Amino acid sequence: MLFLTFLTLAASPKTDAPQSKTAIVAALAANLGIAAIKFAAAWFTGSSAMLSEAIHSLVDTANEWLLLLGLRASQQPATAHRPFGYGRELYFWAFMVAVFIFLIGGGLSLYEGYEHLRHPTPLSNLTWNYVVLSLAFCFDGGSFLVARRTFNAQRGGQPFWKAFRDSKDPAIFVVLFEDASDLLGLLIAFLGVFLSHWLNRPALDGVASLLIGLLLLVVAGLLLRETKSLLLGEPAEEAVLQRIAELVDAEKAVARTAAPLSSYLSPHEILVVLTVSFEPSLPAAQVVEIIERLRTAVQQAHPDVKHLFIQPVAASKQTDYGSSVA
Repeated sequence: MLFLTFLTLAASPKTDAPQSKTAIVAALAANLGIAAIKFAAAWFTGSSAMLSEAIHSLVDTANEWLLLLGLRASQQPATAHRPFGYGRELYFWAFMVAVFIFLIGGGLSLYEGYEHLRHPTPLSNLTWNYVVLSLAFCFDGGSFLVARRTFNAQRGGQPFWKAFRDSKDPAIFVVLFEDASDLLGLLIAFLGVFLSHWLNRPALDGVASLLIGLLLLVVAGLLLRETKSLLLGEPAEEAVLQRIAELVDAEKAVARTAAPLSSYLSPHEILVVLTVSFEPSLPAAQVVEIIERLRTAVQQAHPDVKHLFIQPVAASKQTDYGSSVA
């Protein structure tokens, strides 16, 4: 007789704040103060590059707030309406952050640069620009170091780009890329202000603003691609799935195990579906006992597997894709 048993590990309430929260708070504090200073400097000097940088910092401040909102929302316990919890709230808000960087940060910087090219205006009160850019570089540099340290602790010995592509915690890599783009944007703004004054070509300040806008578009494109993938659902790492399959196959009563199906629901919450063939002679009660034993073994080996569904099927009915044929 073909029967179906589902066992799920209830996700325990997430009481420990993720490491990424430290990086987000550091970036939020830095960008909030820097945005105010940059807007004041842009007002006094008339620099479009400085205004672009002020917009950039303001967008970053709003983005950090959205990431904190997503982080908090993702830690809500599961409910009857959301039986798998709210883990993907973080992925949704990280995706929205990338959209805001693209539309607001990049778009407004390009517009401001274009307008300054059409109507170049000589800069004034240059001391303001240099002081603000120096202070901003120090604050953003400190925030970047916090984000980089958090990201490096997460990636271990992986190469940077592979760790970025494989990361399941957007709060960390979004802040890291924001801070990196801040530092590059500040260098571009400094060169724009310096060259426009030194060469007496005010249009170069507008060119710097355009370059900052293009930089933000590139960063936003990278973040959009990665956060969209997380939002749609990425599978668990191959090594994790291989280890789970080995644990199940080690059970003597298991005849065959199909390739596990999996999806990340949050940075530390994985859903796994297993289709397992048991020896036909086993009674139903013993199969249930074995499933419970497998569940415990998988959870102990991989605590991030919060939801585990094991479907027992007759050996002749199993397919290679983890489903059964009626």
